[in-house]
This record gives sequence, structure tokens and C-alpha cells, in this order.
Amino acid sequence: MKLFDTHVHLNLREFRSREASVIEEAVANDVAYMSVVGFDEANIKQALKIAHAHDNVIASIGWHPDDAGDYNDRIEHKLQEWLEDSRVHMMGEMGLDYHWMNSPKEVQERVFRRQIAIAKEHDLPISIHSRDSTFDVLKILREEGLPNRGGVMHSFSGNVTDAQNFLDLGMHLSFSGVVTYRSAPEIQQAALITPEDRLLIETDAPYLTPQPKRGQRNQPAYVKHVAEKIAEIREESLEEVGRYTTQNAFDLFQWCPEND
Repeated sequence: MKLFDTHVHLNLREFRSREASVIEEAVANDVAYMSVVGFDEANIKQALKIAHAHDNVIASIGWHPDDAGDYNDRIEHKLQEWLEDSRVHMMGEMGLDYHWMNSPKEVQERVFRRQIAIAKEHDLPISIHSRDSTFDVLKILREEGLPNRGGVMHSFSGNVTDAQNFLDLGMHLSFSGVVTYRSAPEIQQAALITPEDRLLIETDAPYLTPQPKRGQRNQPAYVKHVAEKIAEIREESLEEVGRYTTQNAFDLFQWCPEND
């Protein structure tokens, strides 16, 4: 069995100089593939560096809504350049975050819409960050339309109605350690109703540590606990969940490691 952690921040300081050992531990725990996500200038560069150093790691890059106020023509020019890198297989994370409100809603929305347009230009799928902003994220996605290659709701944390709305748009749903929490029955129900070919798993490490490892720093090896919970919820084997979530990731990213 080979699992795919579709959203991990190995590029953050929590993993600095430990990337190789963290990746080795993940592989030892059946997590064979990872997508490292960059969301501002410094950690985009680090994400690309890591992806180029490891054959089983690819990159997703975009501009986080918390930093939307820093987005400018220079950043957009750099993003356009970085998106041409052969190790980049997705654009994001992008979206809206109304929890911290580090940037005004109208600024977040403008940067979000612009990134959707850029992803279309580069024929890339998109990774969406949505926090306390489901209504507006749905509205923007409906108005702008998805790239041809679709996208994923990263660390999905909505209810069944939200899940169905995003699925109806053509989105994938990716479940993180939150799905393992006792306080997350609605998210667990969303995982239950998600079609097999639209379901992904992730850690969002170093954040959102799954229940069996709560209190520890999250890492890609722990995505196995997410897969185990998904298997329990859906009454499927761990091997089956691993098979289709990994294949879904390959299909969405349009990546075949053997051909890289």
C-alpha cells in the first residue's frame, strides 16, 4: 500500500534541515508520495527546493488569503515564473480566510479571483483554503468557474450540504486529521458521502495532528491515521482507501512518478 499526503508544509521552519528524515519516516509508514505547498514568497522557494531534491515529492504553489494584502504585480510576475517549474503540479493554496481577517474581504476576493484566472492560463488544478468563508468561496467558484483540471477543497471542514455543493462544482474533497476528531461528526458524514473518485487525504502538517497523535507535531507519516479513519467511516479496508486516494491524487496532479 502506498499513501499520498496531498497537502503538507515541509517547507516551514518546523521541518527545516529535517526534511529528508521526515520524508524517510513517512515512506517507512507507507506514505510514498507528498505534495509540499508553498503560500508566500519564502516558502514557495523552499517548496520548490524540496520537490527538486526528492523524486517522490511535488509542489503546489499559490498565495494564501492571509497574505493577500502583500500581493502585487511583482509577486504575480514571480508566480507566473514559478508555475512553469516542472515540479509544480497544482496552484494554491488560495481562497478566503475570514477567521483571522489579516486582509480585507475585498482584497482577499480580488487575489483569489486573479489566481483562478492564472491557474486556467497554466492549465493547473487549484487548491482552496476556506475558513469561515464557505458561502463566498462557493459564490466565487460558481462565478469564475473551475480550471479544466478542477481542484480540491483542502482540509475540508464543512458539513454534508457544503460537501455536496463543492462536489456539484466538480471539486475533490481532501480530508485531514480533523476527520479523526470526536468533535467532527459532520466532517465524518461528508467523508462518507464523497464519491470514491473525488476523495483525497492530507496532513496539512505541521498542523492538524490526527487524534492518535494529538499533542505531537503533525508530519506526513501520520496521514495513515487519516486513511484509517476514512476506512472506518466508509466501512472499507485501509488498503482500498489507500488505493483509490493515491490514484485520485495521481489523476488530479497529472503526475506519474515513474515517468518523471
